[in-house]
Amino acid sequence: KGAAECGVETEKIVLGEYKVNPCLGHDNCSSFAKCKQEDDVPWILEKYCQADGVILGSPVYYYNMTAQMKAFVDRNYFLYRHDITPKATCAGLVVVGGGAGLDHTVRALRRFLKLSFDVPDERLVILTGYASKVGDVKNKQPLLEEARKLGRRLAEMLGQK
Repeated sequence: KGAAECGVETEKIVLGEYKVNPCLGHDNCSSFAKCKQEDDVPWILEKYCQADGVILGSPVYYYNMTAQMKAFVDRNYFLYRHDITPKATCAGLVVVGGGAGLDHTVRALRRFLKLSFDVPDERLVILTGYASKVGDVKNKQPLLEEARKLGRRLAEMLGQK
């Protein structure tokens, strides 16, 4: 919401609401004009590639990102095999968990962003928070305000005020 409050056009894509199949691992992506998977990932990747900035968010599930986020990360291999680099110049990470696994999840997503479009550290904003149950974040006003600040910071990086 913070970026939108600054006049930046935003779109929220919740991976769990779409069909995101796991990578098949055949390492043959460059042989095909489009991924052989029949799911929603092609249009999600298109939006990801066209975004000026991205915010990735994931709760921590068993010490790491969700299966849906991992499938999205793995499916980016198609972009890599076709030398397609997303145009984003800045990024945010929002990782929330009940305790263990926050750092590991941040490291994994940070590595992904580095490989995806080599986001420099000074253009990456990271927010971590604690919540033990689904829906807890909605009641954590300080965490929600930090998330808005993250969005505003990305808007500043994009030259919007």
